[in-house]
Amino acid sequence: MTDTLEQLKYPIGRFVPQTEYTAEDLKEWINTLKAIPGWMDACIENMDEFQLKTPYRPGGWTVQQVVHHMADSHMNAFIRLKLALTEDNPVVKPYSEQRWAELIDSDIVPVNISVTMLHTIHIKMVAIMNNMQPEDWNKTFYHPEHQRSITLWQLAALYAWHSRHHAAHITTLRDKNGW
Repeated sequence: MTDTLEQLKYPIGRFVPQTEYTAEDLKEWINTLKAIPGWMDACIENMDEFQLKTPYRPGGWTVQQVVHHMADSHMNAFIRLKLALTEDNPVVKPYSEQRWAELIDSDIVPVNISVTMLHTIHIKMVAIMNNMQPEDWNKTFYHPEHQRSITLWQLAALYAWHSRHHAAHITTLRDKNGW
């Protein structure tokens, strides 16, 4: 059976925002954020240059670009987390994920640099999240591209999904190719 483009783009399904959350949801999201650096280590373990330069789908990013994208994206999420905790609904700066993925660092910097970044970013992110007060989860930042405020619990949900989403891109490609 041939994978559809939708299945290749969203191997775990599209992100579906929740309208509310529970303490169990928060625990699951934080545990995912804590685990993802190790997952990424496992995803790219023993991959050679050819494999790292292989797109996960036709017209998609290479494995290497996906790994660098995750570090870039999660770095922005961490900054947004800290801004929302220290300012009143700050306006965040959108960025072009596609253009960032096409910058030279995504091609020439070894992927282990970005995986190391994920380890350090997530240690700090999880430390903050594990020590937030219940009312902190409703603090927000304003995203001008989406024209809405985003709560910190929504940020946690999105980045837990984002972590699983991109790990699945790589593992699906590895499994398909028998790597």
